[in-house]
Amino acid sequence: MNLLIDIGNTRIKTALFDSKNKLVQENVIPVKQIVKKLDTLLKYYPVTHALISTTGKTLGIIESILDKKEIIFFYLNTRLRLPFQLDYENEEKLGADRIALAAGAIQKAPNKNRLIIDAGTCITYDFIDNKNIFRGGAISPGIDLRLKSMHDYTANLPLINLDSLQENIPLTGKDTIACMKSGAVRGAANEIESFIVKYKLKHKDLTVFLTGGSQIILERYLKNKIFVNSKFLLFEGMNVILNMNK
Repeated sequence: MNLLIDIGNTRIKTALFDSKNKLVQENVIPVKQIVKKLDTLLKYYPVTHALISTTGKTLGIIESILDKKEIIFFYLNTRLRLPFQLDYENEEKLGADRIALAAGAIQKAPNKNRLIIDAGTCITYDFIDNKNIFRGGAISPGIDLRLKSMHDYTANLPLINLDSLQENIPLTGKDTIACMKSGAVRGAANEIESFIVKYKLKHKDLTVFLTGGSQIILERYLKNKIFVNSKFLLFEGMNVILNMNK
């Protein structure tokens, strides 16, 4: 059984895949609870291999637990065997999440041109062509960063909580907060639409993936609704890579 671990700043996400590559369980664990939760998980599931994804933060305690259980583990990076080739300068700097999402997209849409849009703290755009070559992409501020920067770098604009973005956001705001929400959310949606249109003009058989923490917020304001189901795309990609490196 494969254990996949995605380390964030405050939370750790884990997923278990069985020998038939079926997702068995997914968990979101606060960093402070990782020892207890991981011990419990490994007590009940026969994990043999693990893959850890992190943007740079490592937790020695996780390594210790895996070592104690004699689980073979890897850190996700471009030195591992990957299901695609890289046409990207400074490969070592390519984020683990982008690597995993690319692998997941290849599995879900084989022999296609693929655009992966990950809407999180930043919005990343990654293009993998139909020859399975990672060509690069773009990075821009996500919704949270847009709202935070307006607050941090102006004298009078308030800090807006992301939870308030679940309500319908009008195109034309009638007060400062509504205007900020429209600019941040609809501005990000318009940016995404523009990228999709431009990629489709160059690649007629384009398959588009939308994932990330802001996916649900943004989907309502996007005209393009032909996204592939990407709910577990990162973990699916990690599982592909782990199987290739056993």
